[in-house]
Amino acid sequence: MIKAILVDDEAYIRDNVRAKLEKHFNEDIEIVGEAESVESAINIIEEKKPNLLFLDIQLTDGTSFDILNKIEDKNFDVIFITGFDDHAIKAIKVGALDYILKPIDEEEFKEAVTKAIENSMEDNNIEKLVEISSEYFQGVKKKRIILKTLDNVYAVYEDDILYCRSEGNYTTFYTLHLERILVSKSIKKVIELLSEDAFIRCHQSYIVNKKHVIRYNKQGVLIINPEIKVPVSSRRKDYVIEKIFK
Repeated sequence: MIKAILVDDEAYIRDNVRAKLEKHFNEDIEIVGEAESVESAINIIEEKKPNLLFLDIQLTDGTSFDILNKIEDKNFDVIFITGFDDHAIKAIKVGALDYILKPIDEEEFKEAVTKAIENSMEDNNIEKLVEISSEYFQGVKKKRIILKTLDNVYAVYEDDILYCRSEGNYTTFYTLHLERILVSKSIKKVIELLSEDAFIRCHQSYIVNKKHVIRYNKQGVLIINPEIKVPVSSRRKDYVIEKIFK
């Protein structure tokens, strides 16, 4: 049985989550506590040692990242519950963590909890995921993102990404150290993860890190180094040149 704790400063949200868990996951999850603040959440997490946390982002005395940063023993999975906060949502995505939007959709809730139950049998590197999400949320300059493959979890600095190439629902990240990281994400989802001021989609299948572009040539490609050339689609040409070189 998975032990869960609900953390939200609004009682009706906690009641809503509790009702949905009892309805759909009564045999899998036991709610062992609730909290409405950073301080009370830390105390109950340390006491009850849960396997799963449902965390509101913004609390009356801080944020859920304050909770996670102060808990040393992170042997649990996390599902964030948040309103339409673009910055918070991107921070969660960058760390490859899961979230549910308010108001809570029944099917999205079931999907997220089912995934958490499946993850409970695995080593999910939660400490590193939380660290990177928290960094982004707090606005660090050198941003990192989590990239998950079938065999590994990578924490990659954005500055080290040269470009990305997509094929259908898979995208390969080409890094400064010539490492290739293949993830199960479409190019549309990948561009949402990366910083808008550093990366640009230059082609239907390519995203490039503007920092590493040396020049654009008449053959319609961006030169990253003498051996790496990234194509630019004709319809994006003017936009790409303006964003990178002007």
